[in-house]
Amino acid sequence: MSSSPRSSRPWSLRRRLVAQLAGLLALVCLVVGVVTEFALRDFLIGQLDDRLVAASDRGNRPPPPNLPGLPGLDRPPPDALRAVGQGVGTLAAHLDPDGELRAGILRASKGNNGGSVPFDDVPADQLRVLQDLPPDGSRNTRDLGPLGEYRLLASRTMDGGVQITGLPTVEVSDTLWQLGFTFGGVALAGLLVAGAVGAVTIRRTLRPLNRLAATAGQVAELPLDRGEVALSIRVSDVDTDTRTEVGKVGAALNRMLGHVANALAARQTSESRVRRFVADASHELRTPLAAIRGYAELTRRNLADVPPDVAFAMGRVESESARMTTLVEDLLLLARLDSGRAPAREPVDLSRLVADAVADAHVAGPEHRWLLEVPGEPISTLGDADQLHQVVINLLNNARTHTPPGTSVRTTLSARHRVVTLVVADDGPGIPADLLPEVFERFARGDTSRSRDAGSTGLGLAIVAAVTAAHHGRVEVRSEPGKTEFTLTLPAWREPPA
Repeated sequence: MSSSPRSSRPWSLRRRLVAQLAGLLALVCLVVGVVTEFALRDFLIGQLDDRLVAASDRGNRPPPPNLPGLPGLDRPPPDALRAVGQGVGTLAAHLDPDGELRAGILRASKGNNGGSVPFDDVPADQLRVLQDLPPDGSRNTRDLGPLGEYRLLASRTMDGGVQITGLPTVEVSDTLWQLGFTFGGVALAGLLVAGAVGAVTIRRTLRPLNRLAATAGQVAELPLDRGEVALSIRVSDVDTDTRTEVGKVGAALNRMLGHVANALAARQTSESRVRRFVADASHELRTPLAAIRGYAELTRRNLADVPPDVAFAMGRVESESARMTTLVEDLLLLARLDSGRAPAREPVDLSRLVADAVADAHVAGPEHRWLLEVPGEPISTLGDADQLHQVVINLLNNARTHTPPGTSVRTTLSARHRVVTLVVADDGPGIPADLLPEVFERFARGDTSRSRDAGSTGLGLAIVAAVTAAHHGRVEVRSEPGKTEFTLTLPAWREPPA
């Protein structure tokens, strides 16, 4: 199945406004231009019709007696052409009652023609157009082919024939074309100027909206999901005037930010109380747990003096108290990290620390295959050695706890470009896809796809994430059936030269 084509980049509000403004102006110019052309055409045609009627009247008058015909021609020109005052290009035709049609077009004379009337014959194929004209005195426009377009008028004469008079419309067409080109050029220049001015004006008008967007962007960049948040960002007073549309949005945004700030403050207060309670409870539980473990150990040393069932019960008390002590220590560490207490900033030899952690994991889980890859030269970072050691131990314990015996666990330590990278990878069954997004959350537990032969508190990976973040690093996980890989990165540290 083919994927849908990627949508084009959306236009900004400013571009849409400029485009719509230019389109509206172009439409207005088009309408004005079309209306002007039609109005001017009607006006010019009206003037041409007036001239046509005048020419027809002159053609219907008897020709002057002293105006001779054309020498050397078989037939004289139509009487209308011999009339005094006819303009160059005037078409005149006379249809006799017997059906004979004589037609000509007056042309400019060159030199002295001896008083003759210079005219051009109308092509034979255009004579049929003239014959079809209704002799009712109406004005008609006809295309006479190579002669061009003419405005024609046909009327009855006293002898029963038809007198046809025509004037060319070329002047009207030339005037309309010249006006069209002129108006088009002016409209195009006006659109360019209006577009530029409109773009500048719209940009200045949208500045308050851009400031609102910048304020919203600053709020969006704040880490609002955890920790103490000082939400002091607000829209400036100049953009909160409720008499304007942007001011209404700015005022509403300020009210919303105020509500969010109050909600964040209430959440922070609640979280602070919970953290203090967890820290205080964890601290207070350490003493009774130590006493319970001490009495349980004391009883185990004198097993000969107690019944077997009591000895078994005391052994369970001792193991569970040890497990509870670990849980309390983990909760106390998380509470300290949540409170923002910075870890120690001392040089830590990660090469030795990782080697010791892998050796401890090998003793704790001999049924797994433990592999270690570290460079020959030491790799160090700044931080708390105990907390970093617990991070590595938790990653190794996670691999041992949630994979079956025989699983290979490879630990790789490297440094490049002032970054230390620690990778703990195993070839176990993998982490369920639905658990991956929350694998570093507290008390997150997997399902049966990873072995649960040994129990866990669900705080190991949460401690890994918290300690790593406190050391200005990050931790990521990638998992699929047959391969799970935790990648931890920390800033590298090198001892300055003496």
